Amino acid sequence: MAEVFRKQTIEDIDLRGRRVFVRVDFNVPMDENMVITDDRRIRTTLPTINYAIDEGAMVILASHLGRPKGRRQSQFSLAPVAKRLQRLLNKEVLFVPDCIGPQVKEAVAKMRPGDVVLLENLRFHPGEEANDEAFAKELASLADVYVNDAFGAAHREHASIVGVPKLLPAVAGFLLKKEVSYLQGAVENPVRPFVAILGGAKVSGKIGVLQNLKDKVDKVLIGGAMAFTFLRAMGLQTGASMVEEEMLQYAEQIRLSLLEGKVKFYLPVDCVVAQEVSPRAETKIVTTQEIPRGWRALDIGPATVKLFSEALQDAKTVIWNGPMGVFEIDAFSRGTFAIARAVADVYALTIVGGGDTDLAVHRAGVSDSISFISTGGGASLQLLEGKELPGIAALRDKRG
Repeated sequence: MAEVFRKQTIEDIDLRGRRVFVRVDFNVPMDENMVITDDRRIRTTLPTINYAIDEGAMVILASHLGRPKGRRQSQFSLAPVAKRLQRLLNKEVLFVPDCIGPQVKEAVAKMRPGDVVLLENLRFHPGEEANDEAFAKELASLADVYVNDAFGAAHREHASIVGVPKLLPAVAGFLLKKEVSYLQGAVENPVRPFVAILGGAKVSGKIGVLQNLKDKVDKVLIGGAMAFTFLRAMGLQTGASMVEEEMLQYAEQIRLSLLEGKVKFYLPVDCVVAQEVSPRAETKIVTTQEIPRGWRALDIGPATVKLFSEALQDAKTVIWNGPMGVFEIDAFSRGTFAIARAVADVYALTIVGGGDTDLAVHRAGVSDSISFISTGGGASLQLLEGKELPGIAALRDKRG
């Protein structure tokens, strides 16, 4: 698996006594009281942070949180993250209420080997998302070495992702290496049969993935709202279900090209329908050929669950991106959770990520049975499309 990753990592560079700027992805969900509701993104970076501490580095952590649009907003502060990280590392984490400026420089100047500092939200400054050169220089001036462990942001051309690596020796952290190795490794050299499950709302968001995988996969299972664009393109009436009208011709071309390439292509045969997306809505199960006028499909039905589960049984590699329905509402969650259990039961390399699929797998209670759960939505999609991510391209190449 490791040979897929062609960049230098944190293990290829001397950290002792050096100031190490680690770009992490601490974009964690919080409730209205600013209490972190899921700290997986913090926990997944602990191996990189602990390695840098053990190597005697001074560790400067930087992240974004939410979309504060270039201005300071208290609900997007990383202060609660510093507290949680302190607990997880079992050592002091100094939180600095900015990411550039004299206060930051002063805090960094006082650091000793093994110390950890967390900077305030990078996106409080417009220079981050604008990839402003002056902002990148300010960040780079804090450190001797740059480490990217923020896979979830590696597809962004932001200052802390592509600007700073131009100014410092730049390598990957353990999480970034792991993410790329799993996702690229599965696509470039899959153990067969290789099955891709794609869900979520839009065909347009997954077209690149389907094009890249069409010569590599053995089976494609389509669920979620995007399935109804394919069904409408085949001439079926889909009621009030979400359909991307402008993608109809494209969806049919993709379906036919997959079939021509001897890829088995599965669409839902039944679905759970309602007249509104509401927990109180009346629901019924109908075949995909009999969706009533004014009703919309919001989940796959039991016959589709059986069809998809059987298609998965002989799989040796499974990639799943995107839920099967509006799983946040109990009445429309059964299809997604059933597929989560089916994926967990398969004796195969199973990779889940993006489009809330990771959340669905956790809610279904099967996350421990999945081989790898990606932390990156847009980033994992771009990798599955065969694109190089800007944040990875910016790092040093492996020697030899």
